[in-house]
Amino acid sequence: MTRQLLLGTCMLLVLGAAHGQTPFLYEREYPSIGYATAEPGDAIARLQELLDDEALALDFDQQRGYLDSLLQALEIDPSTQLLVFSRTSLQRGLISPATPRAIYFNDEVYVAWVQNSQALEIASMDPNLGPVFYTLNQKESDRPTFDRQLHQCLRCHDSYTLTGGGTPRFMMSSGYTGRQGQLVSHEGSMLTTSRTPIEKRWGGWFVTGSHGEQLHLGNAFVESAADLEEDRLAQSGNISSLNSLTDTEPYIADHSDIVALLLIEHQIEVQNLITRVNYLARTALTDEGLSPAEVQSEIESLSEELLRSLFMVGQPAFSSPISGVSGFAEMFSELGPRDGEGRSLRDLDLNTRLFKYPLSYLLYSEAFAALPQRVKDVVASRIGEVLLGEETSADFDHLTDQDRLAIIEILNATSDIGVNLDQ
Repeated sequence: MTRQLLLGTCMLLVLGAAHGQTPFLYEREYPSIGYATAEPGDAIARLQELLDDEALALDFDQQRGYLDSLLQALEIDPSTQLLVFSRTSLQRGLISPATPRAIYFNDEVYVAWVQNSQALEIASMDPNLGPVFYTLNQKESDRPTFDRQLHQCLRCHDSYTLTGGGTPRFMMSSGYTGRQGQLVSHEGSMLTTSRTPIEKRWGGWFVTGSHGEQLHLGNAFVESAADLEEDRLAQSGNISSLNSLTDTEPYIADHSDIVALLLIEHQIEVQNLITRVNYLARTALTDEGLSPAEVQSEIESLSEELLRSLFMVGQPAFSSPISGVSGFAEMFSELGPRDGEGRSLRDLDLNTRLFKYPLSYLLYSEAFAALPQRVKDVVASRIGEVLLGEETSADFDHLTDQDRLAIIEILNATSDIGVNLDQ
């Protein structure tokens, strides 16, 4: 069974170890969080309450177990499907280019399904705890139960692998992957974010959609250095169907959408930063050894890093338009909320960049809302300074005057972060 969420090129949703093991460093370093002891309040915890109260039931399917019913209960659209063929997890015996892992997601939850696996793997963004990991046994039951996983999952899903000062995280990565799904070299393996150059992304992932002359490592089976040459990589891109690469009949859909891949990388990056800011800010606020000035300095420093991620600083520009084939882009954009002119932070550009209005929709998330008020105050103030042109750093040069005005008007209409244009 898998004990990682994303290892190597795979998105793995952790199985982890049994409860009752030696407490990990979170207990000592972040006592105000209570990662192992506090009751989760994430989407999976809420769903379990409905199941326990018999207010909801999950249907079991002989082909995919609880997968389809679980996605419906969580309101996860099939257009989010991503397929990963890297054999780097402890389920490597079940994963290959012929039997890739499928990943489905929404703003809060990631669900992974592997053919013939004994469990669904789930990772959920808890407003207070950050990433929380679960499994669901793929055996039909009158009362399905999500098992929360601790300890071993954090060996990978911790930003410092529990060497001290780490926080829980989601992960995505890319690597050179062979025809059997094996990593052929650690040289090209890396954790990826929305700032990673596109040509270094998605090794070990299937990718459908068009991206012009831009290259990436998706769909590429690497057996020698020649397979990484530009002409070879160009042949593996810009495909609308995976039929020549794998059998998609067992899966809910027949795609692994490039726009969904771009979106999930941004989402994971911001969620990880929200988690880290939450942990460190709450720790600073309860640290009696810090002076008020030191606490404020820590909060401002943490907020600045989050601010840049929210504004998508450092995301590479597209050299060609990008489009998917799954309907994901349309589904995602329709979720809103929208201002009086119909504009939303979820509107996608896909011509020169990912978002039309480059400020993250995760400002609306429960996790952002759960940040300490002092953090939110600093972030809101800095957002205003950036949008009003008071922040002159070149980091924000990707925002045009039209972008800034549109974002201000969207925020004023749809969020608690108001920006006064009369300042």
